Amino acid sequence: MSESLVTPSPAVADALAEGRPVVALESTIISHGMPYPRNVEVAHAIEQAVRDNGAVPATVAVIDGILRVGLEPAQIEALAQARNVAKLSRADLAVCMAEGRTGATTVAATMIAAAMAGIEVFATGGIGGVHRGAEMSFDVSADLQELSQSPVTVVAAGAKAILDLPKTLEVLETLGVPVIAFGQDALPAFWSRNSGLRAPLRMDGPADIARAHQMRRRIGVPGGQLVANPIPAEAEIPRAELTPVIGRAMQDASDHGIGGKDLTPYLLQRIFELTEGRSLEANVALVLSNAALGARIACELTVTPEPPV
Repeated sequence: MSESLVTPSPAVADALAEGRPVVALESTIISHGMPYPRNVEVAHAIEQAVRDNGAVPATVAVIDGILRVGLEPAQIEALAQARNVAKLSRADLAVCMAEGRTGATTVAATMIAAAMAGIEVFATGGIGGVHRGAEMSFDVSADLQELSQSPVTVVAAGAKAILDLPKTLEVLETLGVPVIAFGQDALPAFWSRNSGLRAPLRMDGPADIARAHQMRRRIGVPGGQLVANPIPAEAEIPRAELTPVIGRAMQDASDHGIGGKDLTPYLLQRIFELTEGRSLEANVALVLSNAALGARIACELTVTPEPPV
């Protein structure tokens, strides 16, 4: 880890030095995911879920040009209320740092920071993927390419349900990214436990996932793996109920000429409105579940012997 490029919090630095489990967390959920002060409450709850399951949380953000891995409570509070916070992915992470600006990290940028810091597990809500109509727009998230490059196990509730999930799976397969459904055969779809697609791989325990992560590193295959953890049953919005809601939101976006980077935040807000807030509550539940599983995997990585080659 280059201290000139990555600045860990004291708790994260101590944990890494002592070989204790650490889980990286993104920060766009703080700056772009929900209003203040709910964003602060959820950020602290996610960190606590990591701690409750035996690991140290490391929320990642760029603050005044410094790439911080692990935020203090005051820094989370400031980020939650800051204006004009950049939303950082692979393409603009370095620019934000070079210009001394503040930015919140998406999945791709958080993976980069985690790998730089020597953190092997990252928990988030859902990854980006192939957008509907990508055959015309070529709109494909940088998250997919990052999964094939950064050696980090990413725990998510699948790709966001507003995306083209079959095409997202195809791209992940092409890039050589293991897609592992946790505890079920079906691929989850963010707010729903079942996307209607069968997952390429299934694993039922954190130790199995940890061994797969270690073996991938030992045989020299670059990149990480995606663990698709289904949303808790009591919090899900079933696919049959959600599909027409997404269709309505997509049509509304088309009617208003909304596309590009504005499309995803518009769709998430519109789905929030159409579900009368249930989508946000489901989002919180799945992120907390992913944080807990991520911590369990990180703990296994510190105690599970590496498999022989």
